[in-house]
Amino acid sequence: MTQYRKDLLINDNYYHIFSRSIAKYVIFNNDQEYSRIINLISLLKYVDFDYSFSRFIILKSDQQLSIINKLKKQNKTFVEIIAYCIMPTHFHLILKQNTDFGIAKYMAKLLNSYSKYFNAIHNRVGPLWSGRFKNLKVTDDDQLLHLTRYIHLNPCSANIVNRPEHWEYSSYKEYINESDNRMCGFKDVINFELNQYKKFVENRKDYQQKISQIKNLLIDNYSG
Repeated sequence: MTQYRKDLLINDNYYHIFSRSIAKYVIFNNDQEYSRIINLISLLKYVDFDYSFSRFIILKSDQQLSIINKLKKQNKTFVEIIAYCIMPTHFHLILKQNTDFGIAKYMAKLLNSYSKYFNAIHNRVGPLWSGRFKNLKVTDDDQLLHLTRYIHLNPCSANIVNRPEHWEYSSYKEYINESDNRMCGFKDVINFELNQYKKFVENRKDYQQKISQIKNLLIDNYSG
């Protein structure tokens, strides 16, 4: 049974994380802004990544690669990223917490970093996010699987695209093996072959029931 949590998030557990812009303001307007948040999602999971992203991206590509390879070798992360989907006014993540307060620390860095970037680009001041991020503990493998489908289908549900693979700003292409960018560590927790997963997402049988169950959780009631 689904559990809402207002206490500390627990290591080695999976959480659906949701964050929305203030007043549903459009905060991802173009490829540059989508790429920025996706790069932040990828890099800020490393405990020892102590660069500002603005400083990191002006380094030479071989310097960037050297830093990333060192971080991967050390393998000290706040979280493991299982899935993501970035929408114009909000984003979804599925995360596994790896260290004490890992999700809280990671999300603080992520939200603060993107806020500074967005406000600077748009000559804007003030908060960007509608309060603290929301979280829901994932209680079993079945819920985890259906949550990945739910977030990957978000762009279709919002009538932005007709098919989930047409949306460039989610992990769906990783799941169906159409992306060279491997950011998500889902293979040990999602018990599906890649071609089977595509059929699972596209198959409408029992889709509405499962998705409706997840929608009825009401994002605004997540712990925050």
